[in-house]
Amino acid sequence: MPAGRRRSPGRGVSPATLQSLPWRSRGYLPHFHHPGLLQSLTFRLHDAVPDAVVQGWKKELAWLERLPAADPREIELRKRISRYEDAGHGACWLGDDRIALIVENALLHFDAQHYRLIAWCIMPNHVHGLVEAWADWPLARIVHSWKSYTAHAANQLLGRSGGFWFREYHDRFIRDERHFAHACSYIEGNPVKAGLVLAIEDWRWSSARWRQQSEG
Repeated sequence: MPAGRRRSPGRGVSPATLQSLPWRSRGYLPHFHHPGLLQSLTFRLHDAVPDAVVQGWKKELAWLERLPAADPREIELRKRISRYEDAGHGACWLGDDRIALIVENALLHFDAQHYRLIAWCIMPNHVHGLVEAWADWPLARIVHSWKSYTAHAANQLLGRSGGFWFREYHDRFIRDERHFAHACSYIEGNPVKAGLVLAIEDWRWSSARWRQQSEG
């Protein structure tokens, strides 16, 4: 979906469906002395950002493997990838409400059982999340469970086979309260930044919408 095109949130999804999904961690605020590991993450559809484009940027930036997150080259690469994602490239299967609902259900399914889902946003071609990972379910296992189930279910719905998600995902540890607040704002503000809606609560597929529903 190209940037700037707005769509109506919730199309094809009933209020009853919205209310029946168990976001158990609603209102949860972390304590940074707690042993749980807070991480923000992004994973995208396999065609959202072509590998050739990313490799071109890496060459231009003289990017190296294992650069620290604060390195200007790493920061610039992440900005370019984010802008490309938000421009709505690729098939944008997550813009189909039926598939977005599959993904949202997967995110919420083990919330407060194997991890805490603190914030999330499902964009047309990528997903953002803020998760407190627990010792028995590290982030890699969490993301694998999401991607494996949703890829199978979405491919069935679309009548296709083959790759659905890009094989890798990007994650960052949350350092402190300030970083936590910034991560939440970035995740829930992505639809506004991409020009899809005017207010964060207008985007159907995010934790901001959930909070609006519960407070209303």
